[in-house]
Amino acid sequence: MTFSIVARDPDTGALGIATATAGPMVGALVPHGRSRVGAVATQAMTNPYLAIDTLALLDEHPAAAALQAALARDTEARQRQVIVVDANGASEGWTGEQCVPYAGHLTAAGVALAGNMLTGPAVLDEMLAGYHCQHKAGFAGRLLAALLAGAAAGGDSRGIGSAALRVYTSQAYPDLDLRVDASDEPMAALEQLFALATSGPYAEFFADVPRRHADGEWRKLTT
Repeated sequence: MTFSIVARDPDTGALGIATATAGPMVGALVPHGRSRVGAVATQAMTNPYLAIDTLALLDEHPAAAALQAALARDTEARQRQVIVVDANGASEGWTGEQCVPYAGHLTAAGVALAGNMLTGPAVLDEMLAGYHCQHKAGFAGRLLAALLAGAAAGGDSRGIGSAALRVYTSQAYPDLDLRVDASDEPMAALEQLFALATSGPYAEFFADVPRRHADGEWRKLTT
């Protein structure tokens, strides 16, 4: 019922998640991330603690080991789907055998994709191709392009009702946190939010939000 991508930008170390589903409020439980640690999407019969535990374990373990340890705590892992990328770009995925078909995941260097209740495997193939295309908005734009490509390829077999996109760089809060919780046209709405967030007055405002630096002090980026 959901298709998602998690990725790490090799140029900046930014981490991001983009996700969409037929139901409402996909951004509430599916995407999770921590700057300089990792990004996780947990879906199918969603268990948020798979993402929370995986992120906690990434402090000491690579993506594959962290995910497997988190899954070992879940007695219903056969109903779950999870993808993760860590701060080094290692990626891992899990699709339980009880996920509703078409269900599957793909992993490559610095990126992982997964979906369940999809129209077919082409959704994930097109998402990966979309992510690897150049985009004027850089890493965040490539995540958006991947999600749009998945939707264009059929996406969720029941349609799409909500979408979300997050990007983390160096702060405890995300640099980009977009959610379309319920809409007849969530992909168009997400594109509109993306444009508002990355240019114009809001982008100027966000550039002036205080950031914590290596010395532990927070101050405006422009100071």
